[in-house]
Amino acid sequence: MKKQLLVLGAGTAGTMIVNKLRRRLDVGTWDITVVDRDDVHPYQPGYLFLPFGTYSPKQVTRSRHKFLSDHVDFVIGEVDVIDPGSSTVTLTGGREIRYDYLVIASGTSPRPDQTPGMLGSEWRRSIFDFFTLDGSLALAEALRHFDHGRLVVHIADMPIKCPVAPLEFTFLADAWLRKQGLRDRVELVYVTPLPGAFTKPIASERLGSMLDDRKIVVEADFLVEHIDPEAKTLVSYDEREIPFDLLVTIPINMGADFVARSGLGDELNYVAVDKHTLLSKVWPNIFAVGDASDIPASKAGSVAHFAVDIFVDNFLEHIAGKPMTRAFDGHANCFIESGDGKGLLIDFNYDTEPLPGSYPVPYIGPMKLLKETRANHLGKLAFRWIYWNILLPGRRMPVPTLMSMAGKTVPTTTSSTD
Repeated sequence: MKKQLLVLGAGTAGTMIVNKLRRRLDVGTWDITVVDRDDVHPYQPGYLFLPFGTYSPKQVTRSRHKFLSDHVDFVIGEVDVIDPGSSTVTLTGGREIRYDYLVIASGTSPRPDQTPGMLGSEWRRSIFDFFTLDGSLALAEALRHFDHGRLVVHIADMPIKCPVAPLEFTFLADAWLRKQGLRDRVELVYVTPLPGAFTKPIASERLGSMLDDRKIVVEADFLVEHIDPEAKTLVSYDEREIPFDLLVTIPINMGADFVARSGLGDELNYVAVDKHTLLSKVWPNIFAVGDASDIPASKAGSVAHFAVDIFVDNFLEHIAGKPMTRAFDGHANCFIESGDGKGLLIDFNYDTEPLPGSYPVPYIGPMKLLKETRANHLGKLAFRWIYWNILLPGRRMPVPTLMSMAGKTVPTTTSSTD
């Protein structure tokens, strides 16, 4: 009987995994099945640009099936529950799928229902998200009619998909308002639960100064308790209040509900795994890769990319009964759009915060780290083509999987953090 590899989720991590492993697992010995709820694969970084008209919906969505290798069985269905004891997954409707090895790659999703008042009478009227297709398009319509008032960009809590995306939206909104001749009529406010603009001090100082230069007010250490839709006010646990005319919010992000129903998740439905091997801390035949895991890394596409590169080699060793010899270091890099055709790039991992320097070639680049450049902006735009044509098909990317310190410098005024 053939061995069965089952992957839950045909997003970035799941698609890369099945494509890479299909090339390396014998077709006569292994069946590979991937399950997702629909056949629409979103290019999620593109959602950031929809409100400003840079991209159209057709440019940020494709068929999932189009990107899956031959001899991969794609099942469209909702996962109801995983039974690790019997190594089966039950779909809504009752279909059971047996597995020998399971990879949970079901991602993370915004949950506006977790904040009282967010889904009240002002949802999609004066309160918007942009990390869903519908939300981003609704926000685009709202911005077309917004010509004065208080625009608040808000993060409910961490972790979130792409932690720099709210900053990017804020910078792009500032640039867009200036181009419309409206910036003097709009107060821009950035509200975060963090003590500063970012999680690490060097990047936080740089990004914070960029917000200051653009006269964007920062409300830090703000943990929202509820939203008052009638008063159009954010209210924190320490009873601070922030009024808004237009609120662009990043709701609490959570993993899939079936993870909770299966008893595999933490309080946010993320699967507990070893942060280096991505193997479940409980079940020796279950892995969680990408945003579905509880690893202390950014929930960003680059993390999924680098983690998958490590995972594939480890998985092949694991199924052969050998020790897994590769260790994921939490490597992430993210372009940060800053408006006016410029952007920044950050590169970091579990142990090293974003630092100045050059990427991917030390001292040459062409990308500059923690510095606004035209090249970084063009790199962000070019990545959409790379994503569809190189990353998802599982082709080799000419960048290091593990983070390198080559070409990076540690500012003498700020020490590196753990």
